[in-house]
Amino acid sequence: MTSIDDIIRNLPAIFAALFVAILFIQSGLDKVFDWKGNLEWLTGHFSKTFLARMVPMMLGTITLMEIVTGLAAATGIVYFLVTGSLIVVFAAGVLGAASLTALFFGQRIAKDYPGAAVLVPYFLLLLVLMVLSAPNR
Repeated sequence: MTSIDDIIRNLPAIFAALFVAILFIQSGLDKVFDWKGNLEWLTGHFSKTFLARMVPMMLGTITLMEIVTGLAAATGIVYFLVTGSLIVVFAAGVLGAASLTALFFGQRIAKDYPGAAVLVPYFLLLLVLMVLSAPNR
């Protein structure tokens, strides 16, 4: 078991991971439970881009990436408490950064610049999470 000193020393990483878990699980599940609405909106969003025909595949991919990121972050917290290692949290940060990079790319291609800008604080959070949980820090 992880000591209380290790927990206190790593509280920033733990809280960042909890935030990421909530963010990505909720976002992924929203896409699952409102697949039709999300698909309809995204189809219109990308209708004038070269990505128009790929919307269903992109939605499925990003949904899976978001859910896995959120579950990895949550699992990483438990893993840390049991082993004292933040490696799973780090992996969640990497996957989350990849997910947001894909979303950012799509927003920029669709010329939804305000939508792309909204992603920046979340991306910065993931970079901080990666720094806080990096294996060789």
